[in-house]
Amino acid sequence: MSTPGFTTQIVHFGHRADSLHGSVHAAVHPSTEYTYHDSRDLAAVFQNRQKGYTYARTGTPTTAALEAQVTTMERGNGTVCFATGMAALSAIFFSLLRQGDHLVASKYIFGNTNSLLMTLEQFGVELTLVDATDAGQVAAALRPNTRMVFVETIANPGTQIADLKAIGDLCQVHKLVYVVDSTLSSPYLRASRDFGASLVINSLSKHLGGHGNALGGAVTQTGLYDWADYPHIYPQYQRDDSHTWGLLQIKKKGLRDMGGTLSSDVAHRLAAGAETLGLRMDRICGNALALAKALEAHPLVQRVQYPGLSSHPQHARATEFFGPRYGGLMGVVLKDQVDVFECLNYLRVAALATHLGDNRTLVLPAAHTIYFEMGPERRALMGIPDGFLRISVGIEEEADLITDFSSALDQSQV
Repeated sequence: MSTPGFTTQIVHFGHRADSLHGSVHAAVHPSTEYTYHDSRDLAAVFQNRQKGYTYARTGTPTTAALEAQVTTMERGNGTVCFATGMAALSAIFFSLLRQGDHLVASKYIFGNTNSLLMTLEQFGVELTLVDATDAGQVAAALRPNTRMVFVETIANPGTQIADLKAIGDLCQVHKLVYVVDSTLSSPYLRASRDFGASLVINSLSKHLGGHGNALGGAVTQTGLYDWADYPHIYPQYQRDDSHTWGLLQIKKKGLRDMGGTLSSDVAHRLAAGAETLGLRMDRICGNALALAKALEAHPLVQRVQYPGLSSHPQHARATEFFGPRYGGLMGVVLKDQVDVFECLNYLRVAALATHLGDNRTLVLPAAHTIYFEMGPERRALMGIPDGFLRISVGIEEEADLITDFSSALDQSQV
């Protein structure tokens, strides 16, 4: 039998992961501690010589089922789940980088991620931000102490598409850890191992969960990177296949020690939400392309940044990597005669909220909210003027969304 398709695998994942009583969902395990009949088994689990559970801070059978589900989506060799996507990112950086190391990152990244990178600098990690749409800029930034390269598949909020494959090839040549945040594309549009990623980040709160009712994050190891080439793996984690060492260290140092634990109840909700990822992404991407075309044609819109538009600087690359689906996020810059706040207040369908990848269309004035702390100079560097709207498109009827935004624009002209 041929390999089942993406949605078929995910929909039927639960009852195959936990066949107890024939349940079609993996069971929810609320227990904090796990006991053993033989104390030797308990010691073996603590020493990573035997699989099992000890304390819920380091995982439960329910979170393990979600991790296996995400691993299947990303075609990796293991996943560790966290309470949030930012906890997952923090775990990677603080588990694998040390004072004096150099990190190259895209300058087009999510505001909180940017803030986290600034914190890393305070701990002695050297940072270079580059235009990751050009792999040549990444290559030019490399130093002898460079350990890691970090990019997003589709940048939040400007939708720039990094030169993902070329950067992956570069990292392979230089034996660098290549971290790719796949949140905006999701593994449904493309598994990031195809770009050569070493580690893949997914904010489970976004498209994978999809319903705006659960926070979570995941780090997936693709198995493409040989951690025997990485200088900062602790000796106690250098056992068995060296392609698994990095994720073990992230779990021990980033999850166990830092405590960003995902609860079983939330893991269950996220796993159930992930079953419809493909269906929701098809609808979201279709809606987003239609809305982007309508807004680009509106006389009060200065520009629309959406990878599905031929006007997007990386449209050809986006088509090669993700087409015919281009994600659900867009940036819309209003003309000066439009009051951004009045425009938003006239919306009746889209919700004024900060989030991404929800069933509902969400919109906010990016410069005045999630990027306000950066200040005007930093926002200008990222291409976020005061009239910039970040729109995360949902699954509503296409015509309703177009009418809602068109009407709001027409009513808000100064």
